[in-house]
Amino acid sequence: MEKAKQFFKKEPVFVIAAVCAVASMFAVPPSADYLGYIDLRVLELLFCLMAAVAGMQAEGSFLVLSQRLLTGKKSMRLLTMTLVMLPFFSSMLITNDVSLITFVPFAVLVLELTGQSHRLAWVVTLQSIAANIGSMLTPVGNPQNLYLSSYYQIPTGSFFAVTVPVVALSFVLLAACCMAEKKQVIEVHFDRREKIHSKARLTLFAVLFLVSLLAVLHVISSHTALGITVALMLLCARDVLKKVDYWLLATFVCFFIFAGNIGEIGAVKSFLEGALQQNTMLGAVLSSQIVSNVPAAVLLSNFTTDAKGMLLGTNIGGLGTLVASLASLISFKQYIRTPDAKPLRYLGLFTAANVAMLIVLYIFAAICL
Repeated sequence: MEKAKQFFKKEPVFVIAAVCAVASMFAVPPSADYLGYIDLRVLELLFCLMAAVAGMQAEGSFLVLSQRLLTGKKSMRLLTMTLVMLPFFSSMLITNDVSLITFVPFAVLVLELTGQSHRLAWVVTLQSIAANIGSMLTPVGNPQNLYLSSYYQIPTGSFFAVTVPVVALSFVLLAACCMAEKKQVIEVHFDRREKIHSKARLTLFAVLFLVSLLAVLHVISSHTALGITVALMLLCARDVLKKVDYWLLATFVCFFIFAGNIGEIGAVKSFLEGALQQNTMLGAVLSSQIVSNVPAAVLLSNFTTDAKGMLLGTNIGGLGTLVASLASLISFKQYIRTPDAKPLRYLGLFTAANVAMLIVLYIFAAICL
């Protein structure tokens, strides 16, 4: 029983997805049709990206970059700006989850070293917003973008035409929040200097990341990318294969089954199609607040052809509640592990800042896009 509790704490989304999938099987009994629910291209691309990013992270590349940017005398404004913009820009390529796993602990370390731990809740809140909305820019920035770009076959130009304006406005708003900090000058010094563990392996992972991008852009097939990634990993970096988040892949399979089965239930299908026809973006935003934006993308995409509304809704909808984006839960978990953590204060700051950003971006998207 204790092991089950620990597993649920570690992988709550997979457990919920599995329960939903199994429950839906009572309405639509298992059959060969289930195979048609599963989008193999998304799973292949997700695996390739996770493997490449896990490898680059294991070689210490992200921490080396962070240290070089932060070492020396900095104003509190510039320090906050750097800590927030690291996940903002990195999430565009390495996903929001990985950027927060990497840079939230780094923010904790930096603020402790400089005696600014009392600012941690605010900085981590801004980092969460930055990672979630920064990841919106590219098809590889987060799982829902990868899924939606593949499901709707969104051309690259059309994709960026939707995401760039929202991300640009978000950058301005985040920069304004950072500039509100004091001009106080702080010196940042690290006791241990991070180094790249192996330049050869880092080059390999960078090449594999490029291969993944080529597959996302349909230059090569996802099957080819998967074959190259698995072959090179087995030959040169078997240890990194253990770092891939296979539970995330399993979660997607469960959600594919659940969404497919829901689509076969006439009453539910009619209700969702009607609701999304009224306002797809709003429906995606509200659904994301309850079930998180990745499940919302997989489920709702079956009932609307409005790719633009889904793309905007599931990304902007990643703001708001703590569960709206799984990446936000990652930063919250890391924050509450710190010695002077104040969970209620953090939740207050997080909710206020996220809801405010959500409202501004939603109004902007509704009027201008």
